[in-house]
Amino acid sequence: MGERNKLHQQQNYDSQGNESKQKNLILYNDEVNDFNYVIESLIEVCEHDNIQAEQCTYLAHYHGRCEVKMGDYQELKQMKDALIERGLQAEIY
Repeated sequence: MGERNKLHQQQNYDSQGNESKQKNLILYNDEVNDFNYVIESLIEVCEHDNIQAEQCTYLAHYHGRCEVKMGDYQELKQMKDALIERGLQAEIY
């Protein structure tokens, strides 16, 4: 099973095994955009402070992905769409 599928299965359930309504917005490393652009995007779209945006950017770069935000689907969908419009790779799980 792929890493993304495992992540998706793990995050759809809470600690008691009940289906969770909270979702995660995942940012993937893309090898195209520079650090400053990604940091700026996270600050503007996800309302991160500078330190949080930098940490998420480095995690995505070195680990291939980073959970940048947790919330309900509708809220995260707007952020995901805005990140994608900026040329970043993002998904909701």
